[in-house]
Amino acid sequence: MTIKLTKKQLAVLDFLQDFTEEKGISPSYREIQAGLGLSSVSAVAEHIDNLVSKGVLRKVPGAARSLEILDYRHEETVELFKARMVGCSEEEKAVLEKAAGILGIEV
Repeated sequence: MTIKLTKKQLAVLDFLQDFTEEKGISPSYREIQAGLGLSSVSAVAEHIDNLVSKGVLRKVPGAARSLEILDYRHEETVELFKARMVGCSEEEKAVLEKAAGILGIEV
C-alpha cells in the first residue's frame, strides 16, 4: 500500500521536516503559510487535516506546535520487521507481512 500525496502535501511535509530539524519544534500554521506562500491559514489547515487523515502526520488536539511526521518506512523499522521475521512461525510471519503491507513497508 502506497500513500499518494499531492505536490503541495509533499511541500508541506518537506517544510515541516526542515523547520523541525532546524528549530527543534514544529512550525505554526502561519509559519507554514509564509514559508510555502500559501493563500491562507485555512489552506494550511486543509493540507494538515488531509495529511493526518492519510496517516503521515499526527497532531495533538488543542496543543500548539504539535505536528509530528509519521514515516513507517524508516530503515530502522524495516530492519525490525526483518529481524522479527527470522525464526518466527508461518502464522506470525503472515501477520508481520500483512502489517508491513498496511504500513507500506517492503520486507
